[in-house]
Amino acid sequence: MHAPAERRPLALVANPSGDLYGSDLQLLESVQALVEDGFDVLAVLGAEGPLAERLKGRGADVMIHPFPVLRRADASVGGVVSLGWRGVRSIGWLRALIRSLAPDVVYVNTVTLPWWIVAARQAKVPVVCHVHEAETTDGRLVRFALNAPLLLANRIISISRASTEALTAAVPRLGRRTVPVYNGVTEPPAEPAPVRPHDGPVTLSVVARLSPRKAPDVALEAAALLRARGRDVRLELVGTPFDGYEWYEQQLRERADRPDLRGHVSFPGYVSPIWPALERADIVLAPSLREPFGNAVVEAQFARRPVVAAAALGHLESIEDGVTGLLVEPADPRAMADAVEALLDSPELAHRLAEDARASALQRFTLGRYRTEIAAAVRGAVRTREHRRRSGDASREVLVH
Repeated sequence: MHAPAERRPLALVANPSGDLYGSDLQLLESVQALVEDGFDVLAVLGAEGPLAERLKGRGADVMIHPFPVLRRADASVGGVVSLGWRGVRSIGWLRALIRSLAPDVVYVNTVTLPWWIVAARQAKVPVVCHVHEAETTDGRLVRFALNAPLLLANRIISISRASTEALTAAVPRLGRRTVPVYNGVTEPPAEPAPVRPHDGPVTLSVVARLSPRKAPDVALEAAALLRARGRDVRLELVGTPFDGYEWYEQQLRERADRPDLRGHVSFPGYVSPIWPALERADIVLAPSLREPFGNAVVEAQFARRPVVAAAALGHLESIEDGVTGLLVEPADPRAMADAVEALLDSPELAHRLAEDARASALQRFTLGRYRTEIAAAVRGAVRTREHRRRSGDASREVLVH
């Protein structure tokens, strides 16, 4: 007789949406890490979107089922309470789902789904939460309310030191269960060419969601200053707004249509793969005010493009000022324009920054390293559960005998 095949462990993955932005793209790599480590993966998405097919391509099964998601607009005491009530009401069916599937681990891909964490613990399944956020500007009570559910997680993965520090500032006890894992970023399919001198305008690019926290308005004003100084620059804002932030995109478009910028700003929308957009760029701007990590910076570094970034949170970890990019005061268009001028006036500096940044990124932010660390973190949570269960069984045997 043949021995029955050993059951593969099941990872149940929760993600807010079917979008394809930073944390969603990172989920694809997390899923591949789990599949390569021997897990079956079922991903539950809160909404339809292109992520579903991408997940299937990485070996996951996919279920679409709406559930509450904490959004930026809810980040007030009243908003947390209101959304919390809807979240509490969802815990029952989430717990029933988890129990019916009997996964070995629940992997929650954001802090904005605390009810998944609660439901998993009630179902007695270990839970790992991957925190892509680094909220530092909200009031202390709001930050505590947002992060306190993480106390129920068996393990927390944070994407940077900035993210870890934000967590522990809100809830100090979270430090003991938090493992930092820098994002892994896809490399371009071919060796990228460095920026070459050329005729025509210099192209500045911002690759980001069109939202106030990403601050593309700062890049718009920097471009306006540069043009006022006689610099022939054009700006590409590559991205789309979150649902509900269409008003902000409209503001950006209205600003771009004023006489000092009219005809020199483009809105390509969402672009995937990103490499053709980066190939068009001479300099990449990263004005985000609260970026926990910043995949777009690393993609620009892989693409051999010099980066000017706001000196905030994760940018301080992906860029060494004057070595792998230029850091400027956040929300300061003049400082960003000055840094761009420094690169325009010194092509040698721009080239050196781009080359050193690429070498650094290839050492620190590769997919292979990321997948290894993610698989180890999730396996660790599963092993801890199995160890505790065996210890409990042993203790019961001692009591019996």
